[in-house]
Amino acid sequence: MSALERHPPIVGSTVQALVWPGEEATRAYAARLAARPAIANAFIELQGELGAGKTTLVRHLLRALGVHERIKSPTYTVMEPYETAGLRIFHFDFYRFHDPREWEDAGFRDVFGGPGLKIAEWPEKAAAVLPVADLVIRLEAQADETRLVTLRAQSPTGQELIL
Repeated sequence: MSALERHPPIVGSTVQALVWPGEEATRAYAARLAARPAIANAFIELQGELGAGKTTLVRHLLRALGVHERIKSPTYTVMEPYETAGLRIFHFDFYRFHDPREWEDAGFRDVFGGPGLKIAEWPEKAAAVLPVADLVIRLEAQADETRLVTLRAQSPTGQELIL
């Protein structure tokens, strides 16, 4: 049973479909998303196959939020924390996540229970322990570098993030 089935959304889902013709469109979307006040305590899931553009979107979003340090993919560490202008940001990559005990051992329950923006790549690998995301962004790479993007708001916070 998925997290969404265990914890249905508070509001009806709002879905929006977009086409990003290139990386500049990804950067522009990230800048608009970063400007939304609700971003400060949101949980965003990024879905898509390898090479879909999930990490690229995260990098553009973190830059738009003011992160100046090197932005690393947390593929091997599972989580990379950042802080900028009073905003705490936690970037998760659950690609190599296998054991739900890792969740407790790493203190992720506390991270998700506290303030800050949480962004998760490969959330399906940790679906048994993740809370319901406020916003789900699904990226699908096309042969011509275009990205088909589906945004799904699953909470009032997610509704505020839909652009």
